[in-house]
Amino acid sequence: QVQLVESGGGLVQPGGSLRLSCTASGTIFSINSMAWYRQAPGKQRELVAQSTAGLSPDYIDSVKGRFFISRDNAKNTGHLQMNSLKPEDTAVYYCTANLQSGAFDPPRKYWGQGTQVTVSS
Repeated sequence: QVQLVESGGGLVQPGGSLRLSCTASGTIFSINSMAWYRQAPGKQRELVAQSTAGLSPDYIDSVKGRFFISRDNAKNTGHLQMNSLKPEDTAVYYCTANLQSGAFDPPRKYWGQGTQVTVSS
């Protein structure tokens, strides 16, 4: 069994910063990629940032230069540093990990439970 647990959400004023964390636990052989999605009320879920082994991080245009994704492979943990936050960044943020539980297992995508980020004065 694999679980992803997110933390770090909360209420922040416009222009502020938050750092989201996501830790994968369970039987893990390797994590091929980690990503962060978000879903605002009444909107579709969107991919915000993605970190894939061997590739440069990828971001949606609206967060480029403000959000930064990172990974600590030794700890099976990923982070999303969010700076210069705007009210339109308000959403539930979800962590995902595409990982293998064993050397010969096919990759599978797992989701965290989500963490609320609210940007408001």
